[in-house]
Amino acid sequence: MTPDILCLGEPMLEFNQQPDGMYLPGHGGDTSNCAIAAARQGAVSGCLTHVGKDAFGDSFMALWVSEGVSTANVRQVSDGHTGIYFVTHGEEGHDFSYFRAGSASSLMTPDDLPKDSLRSIKILHASGISQGISESAADTVFAAMDIVKEAGGLVSYDTNLRPKLWPLSRARAIIHAAVGQCDIALPGLDDAEILTGLSDPEAIVQFYLDLGAKVVALTLGAKGTLVGTESEAHLIPGHKVSAVDATGAGDTFDGAFLSQIVAGSDPFTAAAYANAAAALSTQGFGAVAPMPYAAEVQAFLAESA
Repeated sequence: MTPDILCLGEPMLEFNQQPDGMYLPGHGGDTSNCAIAAARQGAVSGCLTHVGKDAFGDSFMALWVSEGVSTANVRQVSDGHTGIYFVTHGEEGHDFSYFRAGSASSLMTPDDLPKDSLRSIKILHASGISQGISESAADTVFAAMDIVKEAGGLVSYDTNLRPKLWPLSRARAIIHAAVGQCDIALPGLDDAEILTGLSDPEAIVQFYLDLGAKVVALTLGAKGTLVGTESEAHLIPGHKVSAVDATGAGDTFDGAFLSQIVAGSDPFTAAAYANAAAALSTQGFGAVAPMPYAAEVQAFLAESA
C-alpha cells in the first residue's frame, strides 16, 4: 500500500539511561519516530531512508514491519552503518550523545530518491536533523520537497535543531530555506527562539508564516501548541501528566498531527489531538515504547473533556 505520509531522515538505535544507571536499548531518530507515531494513530505511513547492513539496521527493519510502517523506500546498504545515540537524564532534562558520522542515512544523495513513490504520497515529512547530518542529506531533502510539491503533495517540516550537527549560521540558513518550501511547519519553542532570535510565540509563528509556511504549529511544552495560518491563530492547551521522559514527545506530536491532517482534520483540531498524544508519550522511557495508540488518545481526550 502506498504511504500517505512518508518520513525522510535518519533512524538511530537508542540507549536510554534508566534510574539505576543502566541503559535500555530502543529505537529513535525523529522521522522514524514520526512514522511510527502516525501509524499508531491509524495513518498509512512509511520511511524513506538508508540503514546499514548490520544488526541495528536489521532491528529497524523488523521494528517498522511490526509497527505497520512501510519499508518499501528503505534500503540496507553496505557503505554506511546504522547510527546510535545515548540519552542521559539530569536536573535540566535529557541530554543526547550521538555516534552517527558516516552513517548510511548521511550518505544519501538526490540520486537515491524514489521519484515515483514521492509523486504518489500525500505528505512528505522531514526535519532539520534530516538535513543537518551531511551536505548531501540536506540536498536530498530539498530535492524530495521539489518532487512532492510538483506532484501536488504537501511538505511537512520540523525545525528540530541539533547544534552539535552543524554551525548555527548554516543551520539557520538551511532550516529557514526549508520552511520556506514547506506547507506545514512544526517548530518547537526552544529551537525556534535560537533560530529566529525571537521570544514571543506569536511573533515566531508569524515569522514562519512570512517565510512561506501555510500552517505553523509551534509546540510550547506543557502550555500546549500555538497554531497559526494565514487568517487566524489559536493557542491549543496542553495536558498535565506525570512526565517521566520527554525524549520522543515532539516526534509523537508530529506523527499524530499529520495523521489527523491526512484524515481530514483542520490544523487546530489536529493539534488538540496531537497535544494529547504527546503528553501520553512522556509517561514512559524511550522514544517509541511509550507512544500511544489511537484508542488511548481518544480515551484520554474523553476523560479530559
